[in-house]
Amino acid sequence: MYKLKYLIIGAGGTGGAIGSHMAQAGHDVTFIARDRHLAAMKENGLRVSRPDGEFVIDPVSAYTTDEYINLCGGSKQTGEYTKPDVIFVCVKGYSIEDTIPFIRAVAGPDTIVIPILNIFGTGSRMQKELPDITVTDGCIYVASEIKEPGHIWMNGTILRVVFGLRKDQKQLDERLRPLLEKIRDDLCGSRIEGILSDNIERDCLRKFSYVSPQGACGLYYDVPAGAVQQDGEIRDCFAGLIKEISDLADAMGIGFGEDVVPVNLAISAGLSPDMTTSLQRDVAAGKASEIDGLIYEVVRMGEKYGVSLPLYEKISAELRKKLQ
Repeated sequence: MYKLKYLIIGAGGTGGAIGSHMAQAGHDVTFIARDRHLAAMKENGLRVSRPDGEFVIDPVSAYTTDEYINLCGGSKQTGEYTKPDVIFVCVKGYSIEDTIPFIRAVAGPDTIVIPILNIFGTGSRMQKELPDITVTDGCIYVASEIKEPGHIWMNGTILRVVFGLRKDQKQLDERLRPLLEKIRDDLCGSRIEGILSDNIERDCLRKFSYVSPQGACGLYYDVPAGAVQQDGEIRDCFAGLIKEISDLADAMGIGFGEDVVPVNLAISAGLSPDMTTSLQRDVAAGKASEIDGLIYEVVRMGEKYGVSLPLYEKISAELRKKLQ
């Protein structure tokens, strides 16, 4: 199979981590970025700091959406050549709608779109807006952020990308399996643990069972990860929120097959005690945040599936009053 062309929409903690490692491994990677981060990348490359070292991608292929559309809109030959084979969508949940017209403009009929977001169910929602393009689902395990424009800082070496077709897409498996396996292999050859999931709904909801309680607990109590690592009310709340997501998963017919409470507590125990979530940082800065998809949506899902979620309902109500 020929060398795949990867387009990364969003060059922050998620997209920057994925794209930089793939570019370092020699893959054809282009970033969509903006503002000072994009300017710094164009001028000095993209610097990535890991606990085990640092590397720089320079030069880096990075554009605004308009620049990339123009790049794809040249001659027919140029346009065909620049169509991406794979688009990783690595933006915040509240920016998804903004990516839809851009993806329509630049994707080819065989392009695979892989959303890598914290919000559960993003792929199926995007698929409705992009009926002529294959949109899978996906999630990521990484602790990273933009330290300053042009600089991605990773707080740990875990970098795992899980993706795959949903149950309603299984008819595409035979045709797309070679391409999906190639994507997985490209990830694995880039110091990324790439996992092609056979049950992506379960795997994404399992990731959600960690990131949603972590964000909800941290925001509600206004505490860093260290508070969850100590016995007491905050840790008990975190564990209770995880259990409520597990109950919701059972009601949805997506059983985890194990008790995820101790699993997620162990993940939290490995974090830097002073780490806060991007949700906390965005809310504190007065920016748009993923609070609707990470917290309020859980309450709506509980109502839909008839599941009692007292902790989520309490935290949701308190945060709505506090943040209105």
